[in-house]
Amino acid sequence: MQQILNYSFLGNSVYNYIIALTIFIVGLILILIFKKIFLSRLKKWAASTQTNFDDLLVKAIEKSFIPVFYFGIFYLSIKNLVLSKSFEQGLNVVIVVITTFLVVRTIISIVNYFISTYLKKAEDSEQREKQLKGIRGLVNLIIWSIALVFLLDNLGVKISAVVAGLGIGGIAVALAAQAFLGDLFSYFAIFFDKPFEIGDFIIVGDKLGAVEYIGIKTTRVRALGGEQLVFSNHDLTSSRIHNYKKMERRRVVFKLGVIYQTSSEKLKLIPKIVKDIIDKQKDATFDRGHFATYGDFSLNFEFVYYVTGADYNKYMDIQQEINFTIFEEFEKAEIEFAYPSQTLFVNKVNQEK
Repeated sequence: MQQILNYSFLGNSVYNYIIALTIFIVGLILILIFKKIFLSRLKKWAASTQTNFDDLLVKAIEKSFIPVFYFGIFYLSIKNLVLSKSFEQGLNVVIVVITTFLVVRTIISIVNYFISTYLKKAEDSEQREKQLKGIRGLVNLIIWSIALVFLLDNLGVKISAVVAGLGIGGIAVALAAQAFLGDLFSYFAIFFDKPFEIGDFIIVGDKLGAVEYIGIKTTRVRALGGEQLVFSNHDLTSSRIHNYKKMERRRVVFKLGVIYQTSSEKLKLIPKIVKDIIDKQKDATFDRGHFATYGDFSLNFEFVYYVTGADYNKYMDIQQEINFTIFEEFEKAEIEFAYPSQTLFVNKVNQEK
């Protein structure tokens, strides 16, 4: 028996292999006990609380720390064995890779947790979720890029030499990415400052429509004609934007013209007639009404009122009802609307011969 235990294979005795295997099996049993008893209780406790941060910790233990435990048991079990230099180097590389991967995954989980928490607090969580898809991808890319640099540095790659070798290429890439970075920073400005959101009706220059999508580089707007307008984010943040969704009430100005033959008594009645009509409209507030100017063919009145809300159809319904009622009231009062016309006066002169 002793001879069998002392038998050497690949630089290690059978006894050493048995010790390593025993450590590995005992470690697996301890991990299974931890998962069955402690981890299951942690899950129940986390589910009973109102906060989600403890759920995040339990998931981190299950997805990140448990694999570390498995690998740690394996490492401890072979630690007392005589290993070849190449195997040790390969094992060190695996340790660095696995550690980097698990750390990055944990960091990404924490970042996603805070993003999800922010979304739950936001009133328009569905719209913000659509916008955050691009940010999540970008954040993940940045984290993995930093992790890759860290990994290469720990594997002995001279990052400074690589960066120096890519100097000219890096400058070219930076110049090529200048426009993209401008749109990216503009995207962050749109996301956090919220000059407009998905569903808002905006006017940019002579273009207008409802915002359908806000991406990292472009924003898409559905025009009234049905076509899709695509704007770069930088162009939008550099432009003057009219956002009608943010309008709490709409100011409406309209004018009326009556003929010059209208009597002064009827002229004085017109502001009161229109005011009474507007006051009877729901969600409409009268502001002012005046006999404004003497026109070429009409006596012109100007009226101003406010409509509560930003709904364009609602405004047009109110204006239409006002126009109908004004026509009816003017007809009752025998007040005539003016229209472009000319009056020709002819004087007849009798010449005596």
